[in-house]
Amino acid sequence: MSTDPTKDHMVVFTPSGKRGHFATGTPILTAARKLGVDLDSVCGGRGICSKCQIQPSFGEFSKHGLTSSDTALSDWNSVEQRYKDKRGLINGRRLGCQATVQGDIVIDVPPESQVHRQVVRKAASARVMIMDPAVRTYYVEVAEPDMHTPTGDLERLGTALKEQWDIDGITAGMSVLRKLQPVLRKGKWTCTVTLHKGHQDTEHRILDIAPGYDETRLFGLAIDLGSTTIAAHLTDLRTGEVAASSGIMNPQIRFGEDLMSRVSYSMMNPGGDVEMTTSVRMALNALTNTLSAEAEIQPNQIMEAVFVCNPVMHHLLLGIDPVELGQAPFALATSKSLSLHAGDLELSCMNPAARIFILPCIAGHVGADAAAVALSEAPDQQDELTLIVDVGTNAELLLGNKTKVLACSSPTGPAFEGAQISSGQRAAPGAIERIEINTTTKEPRFQVIGSDIWSDEAGFDAAIATTGVTGICGSGIIEAVAEMRMAGLLDSKGLIGSPAQTGTARCILEGRTHSYVIYDGTADDGPMITVTQTDIRAIQLAKSALYAGARLLMDEMGTDTVERVVLAGAFGAHISPKHAMVLGMIPDVPLDKVTSAGNAAGTGARIALCSVAARAAIEVTVRKIIKVETAIEPKFQEHFVNANAIPHATDPFTILRSIAPLPDALFNTQGSGDGGGRRRRRAS
Repeated sequence: MSTDPTKDHMVVFTPSGKRGHFATGTPILTAARKLGVDLDSVCGGRGICSKCQIQPSFGEFSKHGLTSSDTALSDWNSVEQRYKDKRGLINGRRLGCQATVQGDIVIDVPPESQVHRQVVRKAASARVMIMDPAVRTYYVEVAEPDMHTPTGDLERLGTALKEQWDIDGITAGMSVLRKLQPVLRKGKWTCTVTLHKGHQDTEHRILDIAPGYDETRLFGLAIDLGSTTIAAHLTDLRTGEVAASSGIMNPQIRFGEDLMSRVSYSMMNPGGDVEMTTSVRMALNALTNTLSAEAEIQPNQIMEAVFVCNPVMHHLLLGIDPVELGQAPFALATSKSLSLHAGDLELSCMNPAARIFILPCIAGHVGADAAAVALSEAPDQQDELTLIVDVGTNAELLLGNKTKVLACSSPTGPAFEGAQISSGQRAAPGAIERIEINTTTKEPRFQVIGSDIWSDEAGFDAAIATTGVTGICGSGIIEAVAEMRMAGLLDSKGLIGSPAQTGTARCILEGRTHSYVIYDGTADDGPMITVTQTDIRAIQLAKSALYAGARLLMDEMGTDTVERVVLAGAFGAHISPKHAMVLGMIPDVPLDKVTSAGNAAGTGARIALCSVAARAAIEVTVRKIIKVETAIEPKFQEHFVNANAIPHATDPFTILRSIAPLPDALFNTQGSGDGGGRRRRRAS
């Protein structure tokens, strides 16, 4: 192990994406504080409070440009051992105040170690559910055993179900067989049976049995397993009502923020796929426990879970190496829907006999999450040509009407989530989420998560006293870039102007380019929050990939316009259509034709959870959807380059130009007028 105190090592923190170089021997907690990483500690680094728990990751991380070995942190010490002996510490975790930097390392900060918890913006959308669940309960009266007609208890239960409910054919696992006889006798030969029958099953499966007439409510989980976040809705299987919703960060982020980075990690690190599978299953168990506690139910009451996810998450959930999805022809292990036992996925925090249903995938890069969006939004039933955009780290797009439906995915990357942005952070209290820039004065005003008061209104400082202003999240950076374009701070090519060109000292010189200062809290030892030229480029790359995908679908459909745009996911719920259009993320349509569908993938999962008929219908629908593969389409690159401009280099956006100012400024980074390259600061 190296102990050279002069040697610097790269430390990357996830999920924030913040990174920096630190000398050998620097405590991880110290590194986190210097970078502004949200890592808790209340004991002054003495190894008492355990708030600074971290999860180091080892292996080759091509996304971060580093390789981390198990010697990248100092050895396990007596303080950590004492804490583990007294209070317990999850295997693989370290205390950030005790572990020191010895080499390049990727460090994940788990949710419980964050002061400001992640806000997972995937709440359940209001939707009336047509109840036709796979899981139902039946009260039956079973004939007592008779020596003259020797039959088993299970067989007589089957006869009772046939006679009383016209249910023919049952199966039961060992967990049911072990309790069958005592339950029947306790109920004096009456019982309530919980049965499961999916749309492809020929028999009913007994999941549980209770003595007498039992009115215990049964629940299912609708889970949207995303690349960045996991959202789950605990749903009453009798009424369809959501009893509790919760979400967490996907712990796989530490292996790579985007899907191809995780595929790459699996390729370069033997057993890497197993690591990622284990981490996500542990997270799902923890999330299930959280939901059970919030709804005040017993885990045994959860009888089924329905999953929607992209193809890489699909394979990693199932424990399948996703390597084939990283190269043409992007073959899935299976594209069909799957019906499994909870134990197959090591999901132990629900009923032991619980069932798992995973929606079908559409193609190699268009997964079960896109199928769930199709189920929720039903583009195949629309008269208007409708573009549905579900934006995350990987975007799924559907375009169609009653004639036909096309689908594609587009690798937007994590910039829309606030990652790879200089002042970016995940959505958490203190993060800027809304912003407006005065087109005359060039002065900004903003709102942060946790407060409805704008920064120029009375009471703002008091409202944010506990959180402060900590950074800018995905919705904030999207609005900031669009507002800068409308205010004349940013030209169509994405260049930020100088103070002389823009008329504001908030445009400061940093190196050879300019940045725009949104907030300067340095006088109070707070952060300076800026939008840099590098940030603009990251957003341009992300939005160009998104728009290029939409244009490919439009080409395939033979049209230059769409009639309606539906924004799905957390993005859709928190970004105004106007800002999305100014940025050039979506095609030019009247703003009243742009609507938000909320978490459409999660809604699709709930529909499938509540309706066997819906499962059968989506099986048919996905086989009719025409897949367009962006990775091999020759015109994708042309569309991508044209979409780099804000809003676009060739598409006119005439509707947008009639409602939003888009100055024709053209900034030249040469001879900026801010000589000396000094960083000028402007206090907010």
